[in-house]
Amino acid sequence: MPFDKLSDERKGESSVQIRERVTKAREFQTERFKDFENVHYNAQMNVKHIKAFCKLEESSKTLLKTAMERLNLSARAYDRILKVSRTIADLESSPDIQGSHISEAIQYRSLDRDGWLG
Repeated sequence: MPFDKLSDERKGESSVQIRERVTKAREFQTERFKDFENVHYNAQMNVKHIKAFCKLEESSKTLLKTAMERLNLSARAYDRILKVSRTIADLESSPDIQGSHISEAIQYRSLDRDGWLG
């Protein structure tokens, strides 16, 4: 999260609001996967599901391609970024994955890869 947001004096979401967003996102996912056995949430998606539910517009594809090349990420990392992006979109009640969702997921992947302390 950028320093400006952390140091901002405004009040963030309450725990109740966050819980409501998470519950709503889980409901989206349950509905999305209702016709699939053993898949209830984005984390459980396989390649077939990723191709069906993680479609990207061209600018998002370019962003992800650039990150893959610059960060030397694997196919496994690609799938994880798409799953996390889909979850971020669900948390924002967005039917489509946007570039901002891809960017946020890439940042999480970079933190995970480099470790929290750099």
